[in-house]
Amino acid sequence: MRTKTVLTVAALAAATLLTALPAATAGAVTAAAPGPRLGACGPGQLCLWPKTDFRGRAVTRELSDTDIDSCVPLPAGTTAQALANRTGRPVTTYQSAECAETGAFETYPGGGTWVPQSPHQVRAFKIWER
Repeated sequence: MRTKTVLTVAALAAATLLTALPAATAGAVTAAAPGPRLGACGPGQLCLWPKTDFRGRAVTRELSDTDIDSCVPLPAGTTAQALANRTGRPVTTYQSAECAETGAFETYPGGGTWVPQSPHQVRAFKIWER
């Protein structure tokens, strides 16, 4: 009888631990920090923020107000450190205000690309036809 009692107590203890483990794990998952917030950028727009993580007032451009395949410098004295490309076309960002390829540059697809921290200070961009 004593052996049966010990086995029953051990089985109950194991069941209690197994039941408590998923609850503890679920609590840990719920308490996890939220992912990064994406910047608000509407369909068909290119949005450029002056600070990383989509902070600051964004400069927004659309195809209707931008020459395709042309270098578009940001306003003098400004740079962007985060961007979202929702133009539907590839966009290249440039470290140079003249779109010179001697400095850093990067091309992003247009289907919906959010970049919380650009690899360089963006001073100009080109929206490509294809």
